[in-house]
Amino acid sequence: MHLTETISSDRRSILKGLAAAGVTSLATPAMAAEGLAAEGLPAQPTGAAAAIAADKSYWADVKGLYAVTSDVVNFENGYWGIMTEPVRREFIRQSDMINYQNTYYARLRAGADFEAVRARVAEAVGAAVEEIALTRGATEALQLLIGGYNRLKPGDGVLYADLDYDSMQYAMNALRARRGVDVVKFDVPEPATRQAVLDAYARAIEANPKTRLLLLTHVSHRTGFVMPIAEIARMAKAKGIDTIVDAAHSWGQIDFKVSELEADFVGFNLHKWIGAPLGVGFLYIRKDRLAAIDRDMGDEDFAESDIRSRVHTGTVNFATVLTVPTAVALHQQIGAAAKQARLRYLRDYWVSRVRGFKDIEILTPDEVGSYGAITSFRLAGKTSKADNEAIVVKLRDSHKVMTVRRAGVAKGQCIRVTPALFTDEVDLDRLVEALAVITGTKTG
Repeated sequence: MHLTETISSDRRSILKGLAAAGVTSLATPAMAAEGLAAEGLPAQPTGAAAAIAADKSYWADVKGLYAVTSDVVNFENGYWGIMTEPVRREFIRQSDMINYQNTYYARLRAGADFEAVRARVAEAVGAAVEEIALTRGATEALQLLIGGYNRLKPGDGVLYADLDYDSMQYAMNALRARRGVDVVKFDVPEPATRQAVLDAYARAIEANPKTRLLLLTHVSHRTGFVMPIAEIARMAKAKGIDTIVDAAHSWGQIDFKVSELEADFVGFNLHKWIGAPLGVGFLYIRKDRLAAIDRDMGDEDFAESDIRSRVHTGTVNFATVLTVPTAVALHQQIGAAAKQARLRYLRDYWVSRVRGFKDIEILTPDEVGSYGAITSFRLAGKTSKADNEAIVVKLRDSHKVMTVRRAGVAKGQCIRVTPALFTDEVDLDRLVEALAVITGTKTG
């Protein structure tokens, strides 16, 4: 059988359209942002946050944008965000276009299209376009910021906490050999509260007067605690300390603009809570602080005054980048405030039901502004890897509930629960019922 006879009708239509279009790209980023999000999705809900979050009809429509496995109820959505169907279809369309046009597109059109994507992201996060550069994710962005920070001299100190992301801790540790600095790690108090965390950072800064660089994580991937970033950044600045902020988990889960963090250096993901395809993020450097970050491996493709010289990754997945505007458009169509309200509602729904369960320890506080979608728990006395992995396996295999074990918390390992926009109350009821069985708690 000839190859074209095996191609699906959808794919055949795409290829015919590409052929008819000559060298014109399938859909420019501007087109994607304007019209390739979710047709038929009702307008953003209005009114009080609590009413928006509990609007079952609206969120059922949003859930309908996703195609997800029914093998388990997935509460491990912190790893990366499942693409909605409009975004997935756009990714396939762009992948077909790249494969069809190949280097002809890359040499003639990609530069301008990537710049349009960069401008779209900058506008959405509230930055100037010259303040952001696209990366393959937050890890790459933050490694470039930490490794490239050039304001350290031998004998200076750098500071980070137990709740910071592993890869970022490694990058901070590496500064000991690279820059000759002292590296200090401290523990965030547990259970965390906003004031307790502020006090802990104040004590750490006071105890380490040689500190010149502080790593902060906006939303902890371990517990979901939302750090009071702006307050800590101001505290650090008063002592002559720069902050690098890990916002991998926050933008799209929490409603904010980058200026609200009051930090000069920030790393973001686009494939977590914005829902772009895997392998894309960006870094932010406030325009008057660019000189504090070295060019990436002496990059000469861009001028030293251009933030893009701080990233050099070689050939990237063109289709992933070109799909970003569709993901951003859908994020804005639903609304950042509405997403935040819904994710907090989902978190509250299950946490409020299990707080009284036997031996359950909730690591993430109910304090307003201190949590989003993510919350972690452990069972009393169950602090080891083996303990928590056994619970994860039992939840998955016996109850068809997917969670993940998290290490690195000073007082012991825990289990992270992360709902998403396709989660509903029925899904959460299954989690609650599973935890009741595991803890031997009688309900109803």
